[in-house]
Amino acid sequence: MDADFILALNEIEREKGIPKSVIFDALKKALEKSYEKNFNDKANVIVEIDEESGKIDVFSLLDVVEDVHDPVTEILLDSARNMQAGVKVGDVIRKPVTPKDFGRISAQTARNIVIQKIKDAEREVVYNEFADREKEMITGTVQRYERNNVYINMGRTEGLLPLSEQVPGERVVANQRMKLFIQEVRNSPKGPQIVLSRANPGLVIRMFETEVPEISDGVVEIFSIAREAGSRTKIAVFSRDENVDPVGACVGFKGARVRAIVDELGGEKIDIIVWDKDIRTFIANALSPSKVTRVIVKEKEKTALVVVPDDQLSLAIGKEGQNARLAAKLTGRKIDIKGESFVTEEELAEDVPVSPTPSDFFDAIHELQTESTDETENEPWFDEVQAEDLQTDEDSVTAADDPIEENADNETQENPPA
Repeated sequence: MDADFILALNEIEREKGIPKSVIFDALKKALEKSYEKNFNDKANVIVEIDEESGKIDVFSLLDVVEDVHDPVTEILLDSARNMQAGVKVGDVIRKPVTPKDFGRISAQTARNIVIQKIKDAEREVVYNEFADREKEMITGTVQRYERNNVYINMGRTEGLLPLSEQVPGERVVANQRMKLFIQEVRNSPKGPQIVLSRANPGLVIRMFETEVPEISDGVVEIFSIAREAGSRTKIAVFSRDENVDPVGACVGFKGARVRAIVDELGGEKIDIIVWDKDIRTFIANALSPSKVTRVIVKEKEKTALVVVPDDQLSLAIGKEGQNARLAAKLTGRKIDIKGESFVTEEELAEDVPVSPTPSDFFDAIHELQTESTDETENEPWFDEVQAEDLQTDEDSVTAADDPIEENADNETQENPPA
């Protein structure tokens, strides 16, 4: 190595943030292995590099003994004293063994080490940048489609959109820009792997946070979300300010806010539901657009029997059971839906009040308007079955009508929002 190489290392240290000492340490170890491979695999050698001039020296470490049994690793006491005065049996001395053509080997090795260290440093920078961005939304460009996986250009690096996280039926083309959810950041030997998603409900939540200022400000909050990606989403919202309509805030003027989300999701339908602390009202709202006449809750079993007009039964259940399925995910209850003509007196007799869940939140919800809440406490949906993707068009944005008739006073749902 020469002075130009040292200057190059100084430049790399400034631009890439890779200390010279890191490269030198890696280079020493590589050269030691190279010597053992090319010259003597039994020798115990060390490599020293002058960090100013780049000069490389190789030394064989020899044990000082009275009788030599292995000349590769041992040296007689008299011979050792000729090299270094004052040594005694049991000492270890260094014997210069730098090969004449070692400069050529060291130059190639140094080049490979530098290239690898630059790659490692860049990978670490990318990993550190994105490791803290899990569950965030990013915008990327479709780069290529390979083995059912879509690779996304994210600027500094490439993200992976696996088949399992793609929206069924959604077509993507090269150079298409799209919003994606950072689902996971993995650190592998080949570098960081950023797993993206178009199907995760967190993507829709981030879109609402972006499009609806009342949500980003904490005035309107998302309580739960249920999504069947590419088809339909139900999202339950509530307001901390009685003067702010949570559904209206999410829909926007002439539907502009929700339409932007629908367009990004390729026309996925969205039902925006008003969350209610009364579990019966919440379940009724969740089954929108169907009308509900009665909700019978079994608290211990976490189930609910919903009674609807006979002509609303198919609407309440939905195509292939989708409406009922999403409502169940949204409310966290197993829901059985029956028409009025099919409900027995015994089933109606099972209707008992739901035990209220003590919560300062319910008593002080409007008093907390000016208080901030921990961001992590406002995101229960990312790790629970409550969340699934959203889709909407202008005609599909719905909210439940008037609250249903009740047979009990102010029952509350468990697991209130944080």
